[in-house]
Amino acid sequence: MIDDKHNELISRISALVKENNKLKQQAEELSLKIESLTTQNEALKEEINSEGQNEKEKSHTQSLRFKMATVLYANVVGFGTLHKEDDPQQLIDHLDEVFRKFDKIADKYKIQKIKSIGDTYICAGGVPLKNNTNPIDVVMAALEMQQFLDALRLNYENEGKKFWDMKIGIHTGPVVAVVSGKKKISYELKGETLNIASRMEAASLPGKINISVMTYELVRDYFTCDYNGKMPVKYQGGLEMYFVRRIKKMYSKEREGIIPNEAFRTKYGLRQFADLQEIILDKLEKELPAYLYYHNVKHTIDVITQAELIGWGEGITDEEILLIKTAALFHDTGQIYGSKDHEFNSTQIAREILPDYSYSNEQIDEICSIIMATKLPPQPETLLQRIICDSDLDYLGRSDFIPVSNTLYKELNEQGLMGSINDWNKIQVKFLSSHQFFTNTAKTLREINKQEQIDRISKLIEED
Repeated sequence: MIDDKHNELISRISALVKENNKLKQQAEELSLKIESLTTQNEALKEEINSEGQNEKEKSHTQSLRFKMATVLYANVVGFGTLHKEDDPQQLIDHLDEVFRKFDKIADKYKIQKIKSIGDTYICAGGVPLKNNTNPIDVVMAALEMQQFLDALRLNYENEGKKFWDMKIGIHTGPVVAVVSGKKKISYELKGETLNIASRMEAASLPGKINISVMTYELVRDYFTCDYNGKMPVKYQGGLEMYFVRRIKKMYSKEREGIIPNEAFRTKYGLRQFADLQEIILDKLEKELPAYLYYHNVKHTIDVITQAELIGWGEGITDEEILLIKTAALFHDTGQIYGSKDHEFNSTQIAREILPDYSYSNEQIDEICSIIMATKLPPQPETLLQRIICDSDLDYLGRSDFIPVSNTLYKELNEQGLMGSINDWNKIQVKFLSSHQFFTNTAKTLREINKQEQIDRISKLIEED
């Protein structure tokens, strides 16, 4: 049993190391991208200034490429037949009512409506805001749309009226979005992804949601799906299809499988964290002062990685993993405004941003309390606070202590807060000697090496 836990922890450490390296590479790429964008912006300013009033006459159309978007293509079944039998204007009014409801559902899941033409409705997730959750968002929207139609149909049938069915097709892939308009922005999609979504709809059945294998692989952990055969696609052979039935029982609040429970929200939140992380790391890369050689993006990535590692070691829940990683992501954002009271300023940034990512008020309060626990000297009261404190100072017991501590010295020295290297060594010994790790995991992994650092630095101190 112990060996199994040890092997699992080693496996997770290996995965975290890979993720950490990936994040460091991402930070470097962000830095290069920002430098390039700065140059482009300066060139653009010069161009705008030189053109003057001619700018007003320019077209407001541009094309944007998205590597991963999920397109929903819905079509009314039997609307033409009903149109001949019943009052045409009344039917059109009813269809407009349905599409207005679809618009509200799309807004709820942050999905962009593309257009509605006649009896066809098209929307897309991941446009214009890129995200990793758009396949889940679109399938959730499709389930809610279908539930709304089912309820509406029942009301009509109880009144002895006819009502239509709808087929839905969904596909995930790259798209090109043509953006037009200035005051009212509209999007037009181009590319094979839209065509395949249309074919998914054509291969669907009334009342069914038919998704491609690309979408299926991205949502299979969340939804119960039934295999629906293959559809021939040019240059791709047979494209597998699946009918979405419901949210999986373990992730649903009710029998119908439409309303997600807390387990679903936590699983979704962990996936959405990648989007949030990209935005915050980009913000730190752009806005942190240049003299922060230690409290920079690399430090934030390091604390996130260690928080997850220690969290696993301490056996916390998935929701607690989400909370501790989020706190680690935000814990130094307040450094944007200066080091003084940066912990409190970090909580204010978190409170401003996190509601847009479906964090509850209770979760945000917990995240802010975890952030405040990093204020020196640390006095953590809860397990999650102990984890963040150990993660924030994890380097004290690591083999890379020397290069990391050198960046902190450089940061303090450049601000006029630290004198000679000998003074710094004295402070380090004093700090290391009084410091304690709070979790059993950190004590096991880091305490021995920390003691070795104390001995090493003590030998370097020159007596006055």
